[in-house]
Amino acid sequence: MGKSLTDIVVKLRESPDKVQLLYAFNGTGKTRLSKAFVRDISSNDLELTRNRILYYNAFTEDLFFWDNDLDGDMDFKFRVQSNSFIDWIIRQQGQDQNIITNFQRYTNGKLTPRFDLENNQIVFTFQRGNDDLPEQVKLSKGEESNFIWSIFYTLMEVVIDELNIVELSDRTTDEFNQLEYIFIDDPVSSLDENHLIAVAAHLGALIKKSKSDVKFIITTHNPLFFNVLFNELKNLKRNEQTQKQAEDATTGNLKTYIDTKKVWVSDRSRFRLEKFEDGTYELIKQSDDSPFAYHNFLRKALHKALADNLVYKYHFNFLRNLYEKTSTFLGYQNWQDLLPKDNEGSHSNYESRIINITSHSKVSTEEDERVNPPETALLRNLLLHLEKTCHYKE
Repeated sequence: MGKSLTDIVVKLRESPDKVQLLYAFNGTGKTRLSKAFVRDISSNDLELTRNRILYYNAFTEDLFFWDNDLDGDMDFKFRVQSNSFIDWIIRQQGQDQNIITNFQRYTNGKLTPRFDLENNQIVFTFQRGNDDLPEQVKLSKGEESNFIWSIFYTLMEVVIDELNIVELSDRTTDEFNQLEYIFIDDPVSSLDENHLIAVAAHLGALIKKSKSDVKFIITTHNPLFFNVLFNELKNLKRNEQTQKQAEDATTGNLKTYIDTKKVWVSDRSRFRLEKFEDGTYELIKQSDDSPFAYHNFLRKALHKALADNLVYKYHFNFLRNLYEKTSTFLGYQNWQDLLPKDNEGSHSNYESRIINITSHSKVSTEEDERVNPPETALLRNLLLHLEKTCHYKE
């Protein structure tokens, strides 16, 4: 029997692991899980949520939007919705230059943001390296995601550095002293593979740098990010504190002190978050001795849907994704090359039917619609064709 999101939250909070990494398909409920986790943290007290948890999810990206110059197509402004999060890290922490540095290592050293928080906007310019005025530009979707992630990543750098200082009196701020969790929901949704790997490597290195008891929960829909990050998180260190007594050299009295030493630990775990037909969930433990076999999971999900006669539109997204992954592995330029051909040697009919079924509707709930029997038969035939021609083995 599946569990509610609340049950999943409790399981995550009760885990002793420093890092918990979750994989789930888009639409499973990753963002809903992050919101439920935050609600559970903040429901127990009236403090600012960020005192106990920092979180990054789709709503973080919603704090930003473009104000386009539709007439002149020259004056692009990245608007910032007024919020304490941005004001805190820029005004109070003064981290604008570090944000720029982190952003440019993912993009281009000449692509420079200018923060204008008085007008709740950020302007991006491309420096030419000559006397010409910098060109004002609009970011691509990937660059935009990189920029927003760079803000949050910079905040984590500040937090981890502060919490690594064991003596509270030696810290430059006490704003992070009560922090328990950092929850990151899918920071790579719009990134290409090169930037995705870079984000995973940098995030893994930053988490390994953390010696405090803060726990990290990270969700993703991307199997490459899932595997790269998990592999990066080997050989974690944690502070081990022991209360000891020693004789005071001046008074001769026994004095209690905290002895802290760094110890190697392997406290990271990974799961697959699965949503059942009745709306309940389950966290399924993934083994540590092999990478997450995404293509095999797709195949099993498709075979189960066919066996249960419960094929939905989103299963055609699974099928197309399986064709794409297989074609890339085998060196084909196009996934369509793996489709069966008709009597005239063309596969365009199958291609058009798949695309028509899998094309994203403006109403996301339509992806949960059951398909008709002919479409179910099409999915079965195309799955069996791929397995036979590409020699898949159980």
